[in-house]
Amino acid sequence: MTTDTSPSFLPKVDVAGNPVETHLYDGKTACVIGSGFGGMALAIRLQSAGIATTVIEARDKPGGRAYFWEKDGFTFDGGPTVVTDPDCLKELWRLSGHDMGEDVELMKVMPFYRLNWPDGTNFDYSNDEDQLFSEIAKLNPEDVAGYQQFLDYSAGVYEEGYVKLGHVPFLDFKSMIKAAPALAKKQAWRSVYSMVSSFVKSEKLREALSFHTLLVGGNPMKTSAIYALIHKLEKDGGVWWTRGGTNRLIAGMVRHFERLGGTMRVGDPVVEVHTIGNRATDVETQSGWKQRFDAVASNADIMHSYRDLLGKTKRGQSYSHSLAKKSFSPSLFVVHFGLEGTWPGIPHHMILFGPRYKGLLEDIYEHGVLPQDFSIYLHHPTVTDPSMAPKGKSTFYALVPVAHMGKLAVDWEQIGPMLEKRILDEVGRRLIPDIHDRIVTKFHYAPKDFSLDLNAHLGSAFSLEPVLTQSAWFRGHNRDDVIDNFYLVGAGTHPGAGIPGVVGSAKATAGLMLKDLAVKAAG
Repeated sequence: MTTDTSPSFLPKVDVAGNPVETHLYDGKTACVIGSGFGGMALAIRLQSAGIATTVIEARDKPGGRAYFWEKDGFTFDGGPTVVTDPDCLKELWRLSGHDMGEDVELMKVMPFYRLNWPDGTNFDYSNDEDQLFSEIAKLNPEDVAGYQQFLDYSAGVYEEGYVKLGHVPFLDFKSMIKAAPALAKKQAWRSVYSMVSSFVKSEKLREALSFHTLLVGGNPMKTSAIYALIHKLEKDGGVWWTRGGTNRLIAGMVRHFERLGGTMRVGDPVVEVHTIGNRATDVETQSGWKQRFDAVASNADIMHSYRDLLGKTKRGQSYSHSLAKKSFSPSLFVVHFGLEGTWPGIPHHMILFGPRYKGLLEDIYEHGVLPQDFSIYLHHPTVTDPSMAPKGKSTFYALVPVAHMGKLAVDWEQIGPMLEKRILDEVGRRLIPDIHDRIVTKFHYAPKDFSLDLNAHLGSAFSLEPVLTQSAWFRGHNRDDVIDNFYLVGAGTHPGAGIPGVVGSAKATAGLMLKDLAVKAAG
């Protein structure tokens, strides 16, 4: 899976797409460990600037969490299914004068989500203002004005937290202090739920405007109000789907990376990042392959990166010890299923809220129990893209957050089938009465699978929990503090999880790597 890497073929641009003196990077090499969205975005940026880049992926297919399975003619996506801020992705192609449309087709999703409560109330959330105001008025007419005020607030935190800081690495505490006044002005210490509640009175609307943090692993009751920026992100950029599945977006990124001359090494896990002094030197894989690089970046789980890949170094041992004391996001339990029939009345994304909100979140994030009730994120891609299933059939997954394995120590081999049935029963009760008779194929994915397949610490689905005390400088740094040519990209570093988050981390990390490699070349 390699193509031409001759210097004359490589585009002459930097991380921002500006012309560069390519000779600065002549002969420079980089390795990116892991091919998730963050890893591929970083690799494309490095290769676009003229650095010969190799991506090493442990699994049999690229994508990391954006994995997929093909069973009985159905395609099941394992990773994120909500694509927002498509421009952050399109930029990766523009760096080299290409168009993302060469490799990826994005399809608009409307409504963004349908929210459903046990009493039968439905709420369609989108960026169609007239329709949205009508939906809000059905819940509480007085909240229309409050929502507009909330949207103004969201626009403000979007500007401060995403536009200004989302691609900027926080390498020292001074950078945090510098950003603090603007964040304090936006009351960043408050939770998303608290901030939403200050604008609207309807409890259902409060849930509708705060659940988004769950999509990046955050508890709405604790996650910083800065994450209200998601609403501005969705309003301006929309919500999208990649034709063929989220996996086709990864495939398009791989295709573009190889077009630029990048090298993919798939199905060969990295076992060690070798160091000499404060420098990473060689990367070694399970097969025995070993190669020297000028810079190494890890898109792997942050704990795995330090505890295992750098486990023979003092830095790896000390930092993994510190990481173990931090709070990690919950895991997920996902039921993938293919059904006979089509369901035009079920939108692409649904949230089936349970009878509790705050109490359920406390059970998952704090108590570490498996509740009897749950809220379900239901994904139904075939309503947008019928290619995900055989003709006349439908692809779904039903996802519920569960505590990670450090808090919920159960035998998932035993619990999994029981929880799977309970989830399918609830989807059947609320949407598809004869669901069990219609199932063609099904399987589930549990916290144990996140741990085994992705080396995810405690089976966490989103890495470090996105609370204020684990954000920006308090998160894993985009460049290591000790090993000066070892970098991080992805959910464990700034700014955090979600496609825009990890693609933003790639921009921040690429900027550091290009600067460092240029300085070393000049020296």
